[in-house]
Amino acid sequence: MRHSRAHRKATSLRSGPGGSIWWAPRHVSWWIGVLFAIGSACFLVGPFPGFVHLVGAEADAAVFFAGSLFFTTAAALQYLESVNVDRRRLRVLAFEPRRIDWWATVIQLAGTLFFNLSTFHALQTSLSTGQEDRLIWRPDAFGSICFLVASTLAWVEVCGVAIRGPRRQLEWWIVAVNLAGSVAFGISAVAGYVVPATGSDLDLAAANVTTSVGALFFLAGAVLLLIEGARARVPVEAT
Repeated sequence: MRHSRAHRKATSLRSGPGGSIWWAPRHVSWWIGVLFAIGSACFLVGPFPGFVHLVGAEADAAVFFAGSLFFTTAAALQYLESVNVDRRRLRVLAFEPRRIDWWATVIQLAGTLFFNLSTFHALQTSLSTGQEDRLIWRPDAFGSICFLVASTLAWVEVCGVAIRGPRRQLEWWIVAVNLAGSVAFGISAVAGYVVPATGSDLDLAAANVTTSVGALFFLAGAVLLLIEGARARVPVEAT
């Protein structure tokens, strides 16, 4: 189990030697890192009050929606990377419930779709409190739960059930920072609950801060993904 991630990164259909850390557009692993980085950057700057005042509430909501689309595209590629290990022909759909990475990528993809719904409905400015709860907060909460479950599965894939893992290994840092980001997003979802009696968030400041913190962790994980992908593309005879 602990070596399945490294095997997947090195043997997926679109993997192979060549390319640098910062420029390898022929490789799926590179696109996964880049797209997650862009999406994370959107969620990082979106909650800042100064950014909202600069661009306006509607443009700020559009930044969140765009970020969610980058997340979804990256997650879809990560799913395709998972289901095309040791294969010569591309497949799009696969049911492999005995593989922990399959569960992790499927659940993560579902989480990004929930974020798509949440951020899309947040573009609307005339929603009632009940509609905000149903159309924005609930999908956001479900997406955060999916991210937390997927990140936990990714952790178990690398470290087993141990709380502490092989800290000198790059894959440990990747799953650790992504798990931390998912925890922060989960806290943000709780703090962003719209209280029916007041029509305002439970703790808007906490929601904004933890969203940015979570996005910062995800951004760090995306950069580490680029490094991991470059290492996986090194030919075996050169290692």
